[in-house]
Amino acid sequence: MSRNVVSYRNKEEYVHEVFSAIAYRYDLLNSLLSFNRDKYWRRFTVDKSGLQPGGKGLDVCCGTAMLAIEQAKVVGPKGKIVGLDFCENMLDRARANISKTPYNSVITLVQGNATELTFPEHSFDCATTGFALRNVPDIKKTIQEMRRVVRPGGKVVSLELSKPGAPLFKQLYYLYFNHLVPVLGRLGIGTDGPYSYLPNSLKNFPHQEEIKTLFEDVGLNDVHYYELTGGIVSVHVGTV
Repeated sequence: MSRNVVSYRNKEEYVHEVFSAIAYRYDLLNSLLSFNRDKYWRRFTVDKSGLQPGGKGLDVCCGTAMLAIEQAKVVGPKGKIVGLDFCENMLDRARANISKTPYNSVITLVQGNATELTFPEHSFDCATTGFALRNVPDIKKTIQEMRRVVRPGGKVVSLELSKPGAPLFKQLYYLYFNHLVPVLGRLGIGTDGPYSYLPNSLKNFPHQEEIKTLFEDVGLNDVHYYELTGGIVSVHVGTV
């Protein structure tokens, strides 16, 4: 077995273990660690998706379905949203979150792999993913699959942590992200490891300009991105 295959599978297995461990506190810690900005980031992402009432959207690596729920708010009762994730623990939390909303009949959850989507070509008006590209074993293939299942003229949108550019803000951010986030995460879930992975995953993640290039490489058009909250996160948008 090649080294690349081993690395690919090891990352997939490790990420599965991480998210299985933190699923029950994932939403709470997201809000706390982002100072509650995560809600705005998700609303902004869906706003850039081009979804309309009655539309059909896909959220890849949907986690606890918070981004899928934002999509459902836009498409309304006549629309259809599919949330896909490979982690059953996260999907359990997603079911619980959806049950508290009026969107039970709008959102369908599917267990599956982001790099091998089982949907036919041009099945959706948009495909979003939130805080997932750092965790997939093949970023380009994931974007390529999202593009494949979106109809011509539809949008592929990614919300992801990014790398701030302003020198002073960048220093303060990395101090918080690299040193305080693992401590707060450990206090939140009672174990070390999962939230130490978070800063490490960003270190090896491409800059937002490189992600833009990957969007273009898979054939997406009019690719651009928005840096939010000082560049803490970026939202990339491409048109099929």
